Amino acid sequence: MANSADLTRRALLQAMAAVPFLGVLPAACADTGWPEWRVLVDSSLSADGRMIDRSQDDLRSTSEGQSYALFFALVDNDQALFDRILAWTVDNLAAGDMGKRLPAWLWGRDSKGGWGVLDDNPAADSDLWLAYGLLEGGRLWRRPALERIGQDMLAHVRRTEIVDLPGLGPMLLPGPHGFVEDDATRVNPCYLPLPLLRRFAAVDGAGPWAALAVNTVELLRQTAPHGFAPDWAAWRDGAFVVDPVRGATGSYDAIRCYLWAGLLSPRDPLFRAQMQALQGPLRRLRDGAPMWEKIDTRSGAGEGEGGYGFRAALVPYLLAQGERTLAQTLQSSLPTHEQQRRDAPAYYAQMLTLFGRGWAEGRYRFAVDGRLRPRWH
Repeated sequence: MANSADLTRRALLQAMAAVPFLGVLPAACADTGWPEWRVLVDSSLSADGRMIDRSQDDLRSTSEGQSYALFFALVDNDQALFDRILAWTVDNLAAGDMGKRLPAWLWGRDSKGGWGVLDDNPAADSDLWLAYGLLEGGRLWRRPALERIGQDMLAHVRRTEIVDLPGLGPMLLPGPHGFVEDDATRVNPCYLPLPLLRRFAAVDGAGPWAALAVNTVELLRQTAPHGFAPDWAAWRDGAFVVDPVRGATGSYDAIRCYLWAGLLSPRDPLFRAQMQALQGPLRRLRDGAPMWEKIDTRSGAGEGEGGYGFRAALVPYLLAQGERTLAQTLQSSLPTHEQQRRDAPAYYAQMLTLFGRGWAEGRYRFAVDGRLRPRWH
């Protein structure tokens, strides 16, 4: 006998299939002219919709990877691929019902060689990206079943991943469990893309999303004294402080803060304030120096050089500030899709490149209210 999760998923898929695709190309006619996305699909996406990080020994899949893949399938207008990615995520990370259970963040091969969830704590940034992909997929493809799941996810995020910080207001926890320690509430600045928060504010006007957007900029303002965002921070005694676990380093998480800032509509009332808080990379690149791999955000000193994913993430950030020559220099240094196909899969660098160069190529934009504007629509 089928269990309740099986029945829930079956009903969901039937509802999705019953909705006609009005006013858009059917999946068979989807525009698949995005070579870099096709390289990542061919090298790292399983036939059933699992995004695999082949750089890790456990060949893991994360809710982050699933959420980004879902977004890129939407940007590429590939409904069949979108549905496969969603189905794998629902079945393997959310126990068959993503409207009732936020997905586990980590799935892969365990120490005994078995496959399954390795850590069932959700990751809030992935929850936001998944909800956004569902809301916008439902709107753009006229599939209300997708929108309903996205709305249910948002409600779950509100209940389990947003807290009210005394003296500040709403803030996103990195996940439901394990981020409040003693007197410190730990946060991750890159988990808060303002375009997504604007869309959520439009569809959930009674929610915390508009206030959360304002508090995101305040988080960056307080934790980036030299214009470089940290990977992690904490709220303690009425202010944002250095994270007690990860310290003040800005690196592989923080690079996304500049990327999200570049993707924000310049008409957004927080656009200038966010850019002003994140001036560190701009000053360094104007001096002709490469972006550091790791930065001490307290001193502003860094080390190493970020790889091509870092450079790709900074392209929208530069273009949004009118720095076309600097942006073109970075863009010309990125590997072509032919080079990426020859090289070993590099999940994170390829994902950052899809966001950065995809935006620079005009494949998608975010409206001032956060609506996705893909080139095909």
